Amino acid sequence: MRENEIEAKLVKAVKAHGGVCWKFVSPGTAGVPDRIVLMPSGRIAFVEVKAPGEKSRPLQRVRIKLLRRLGFKVYVLDGAEQIGGIIDEIQSA
Repeated sequence: MRENEIEAKLVKAVKAHGGVCWKFVSPGTAGVPDRIVLMPSGRIAFVEVKAPGEKSRPLQRVRIKLLRRLGFKVYVLDGAEQIGGIIDEIQSA
């Protein structure tokens, strides 16, 4: 499965759970996660989407570490089967 297919499934699943999954672009700041997930009750997380088996680039790992240090949930998603678990974790925070 390709990265864009996994990303589309994530967007659809988040919407089905009452949230939004916006493309996250930060001009002037490279390496930010692909998506910001906003769920009911103020739940927020970031998701970096990868093709199966693909790893984050070094700068992406730096950005993920920073976001986590600031207290945000950040996920690296490389398979559609992970989507349900990610949504459950975001909602249970």
